[in-house]
Amino acid sequence: MSIKSEEISALIKQQLESYQTELSVAETGTVTYVGDGIARAHGLDNALQGELLEFSNGVYGMVQNLESNDVGIVILGDFDGIREGDTVKRTGRIMEVPVGDAMIGRVVNPLGQPIDGLGEIKTTKTRPIEHKAPGIMQRQSVSEPLQTGIKAIDALVPIGRGQRELIIGDRKTGKTSVAIDTILNQKDQDMICIYVAIGQKDSTVRSQVETLKKLGAMDYTIVVTAGPSEPAPLLYLAPYSGAAMGEEFMFNGKHVLIVYDDLSKQATAYRELSLILRRPPGREAYPGDVFYLHSRLLERAAKLNDELGGGSMTALPIIETQAGDISAYIPTNVISITDGQIFLDSDSFYSGVRPAIDAGASVSRVGGDAQVKAMKSVAGTLRLDLASYRELESFSQFGSDLDAATQSKLNRGQRIVEVLKQPVHSPLKVEEQVMILYALTNGYLDKVAVSDIARYQNELFDFIHASHQDLFDTILSTKKLPDADQMNGALDEFAAQFQPTADTAAK
Repeated sequence: MSIKSEEISALIKQQLESYQTELSVAETGTVTYVGDGIARAHGLDNALQGELLEFSNGVYGMVQNLESNDVGIVILGDFDGIREGDTVKRTGRIMEVPVGDAMIGRVVNPLGQPIDGLGEIKTTKTRPIEHKAPGIMQRQSVSEPLQTGIKAIDALVPIGRGQRELIIGDRKTGKTSVAIDTILNQKDQDMICIYVAIGQKDSTVRSQVETLKKLGAMDYTIVVTAGPSEPAPLLYLAPYSGAAMGEEFMFNGKHVLIVYDDLSKQATAYRELSLILRRPPGREAYPGDVFYLHSRLLERAAKLNDELGGGSMTALPIIETQAGDISAYIPTNVISITDGQIFLDSDSFYSGVRPAIDAGASVSRVGGDAQVKAMKSVAGTLRLDLASYRELESFSQFGSDLDAATQSKLNRGQRIVEVLKQPVHSPLKVEEQVMILYALTNGYLDKVAVSDIARYQNELFDFIHASHQDLFDTILSTKKLPDADQMNGALDEFAAQFQPTADTAAK
């Protein structure tokens, strides 16, 4: 075969034209230790705190420790394929996650990668997982309500958009149920929800996702999950990833609700990370910097001022206590960072009062300003009535002869407790809550047997919807109570037709 000289010269010219003189320079280091989800590397002198690094097998890591001889790296994924002596290179990028509308309705891991089997997420936007919280001048005071749909919360410990309200209690007292019900109640409320599951069993997260799908809440919800089988770095990063996804919406003028379930497990994962990175137990490692760990996360929740679009991010962190001890180290840390707490009492829970909210230990420091005026006017005396009932209840066990006033307070207290009970996954609209609480505080339930109260409530709602819908419309549009005569007239009309059950009627 003969090759013509013209062909050879054309080929050489083509090669010369495509020749590029640019050099590709990457700073690389050598892995000196790997194990338990962390690695150490020598030679990365210019690496930055939080920078993303790439190992030779394609797995990414994040710089966590900057020491004199080497850097400590947390490995974001499977570390079995990494060996001592492997090369690791800088990417020049700070750790970031994909964000944007394409994330809504998806279940992702802390790196923003989909794990729901629905294909890749088509988004080009990313945000760094660590971001400085908005400053004082960038914020405005909390003024819009965030309705949870739970009577005991909306009446006694109201939450506003941009607030941080801690949910705290022992394990298995309904903390997650309160958070999931709040997400369910955001349907048609112009709210994007993010549920961050940290160290929750995969089967539990699956059942929560199924509940959200069945009740139509996945249409406005992102689920970020790091299961207990994941390496500690992913459990540590999960809440920051969720916050970054939420900030994208908040800075675009939208409203976000984010649930961290739960931060006790994040602190445990961070403790593990600190130990294997051999950080000294002082201000820069566990337990000294756990306050900073949670404060830099929760301070990112805010109600932005109008110049920045007026968006908000409301945080509901969850903390698990041991035997109801809210004076332990991590609970007191998070209580001091947040704007109030909803304390769930295990004794109440096991006695059938659900949600088991302890009105005495629960408080909302800023939500009162955001509470709907109609709710504020009907729930004003509720906390005092409940507190005096709890006090009288403990004393009345010792004596049988009670005067009429004491008996009356006990009767009212029993009815308050019964009205505040609510089944899971059945949040109530604010106008319905106002109606039943108005009936309660104005004595309409005093002659209704405690066992009939749940039925009374359901039938009352049906009656008002059918015959006096204008009352609900007034509460919704004006946020104020309708005229007292109208309210009393409707309740008197309903009382005349309400039939007690045969057993209570005989009594």
